[in-house]
Amino acid sequence: MAEKTQEETQQEIEEQHKKEQRIIDLRLQLSSSYSPDGDWKIAKIQEARLIGEADPYDINELHQRRQAIRDEINQLQSELGEKE
Repeated sequence: MAEKTQEETQQEIEEQHKKEQRIIDLRLQLSSSYSPDGDWKIAKIQEARLIGEADPYDINELHQRRQAIRDEINQLQSELGEKE
């Protein structure tokens, strides 16, 4: 097997860093109080249900968006794991 050039190695490192940063960004999207997909919406839905009020947000739509984010995180983690 041919050895990698320094440029190829640098490109791989940069690609890995991009994926790691994307994972960080996606996790923040799930947890940020400023994100339209953040945990705060889940808390608001739960609070409304506890006091017998209607859900303030569409839980099915929210769940689908959050699951898509989690799926992307899992895919990126898998790709990173393959290279380690």
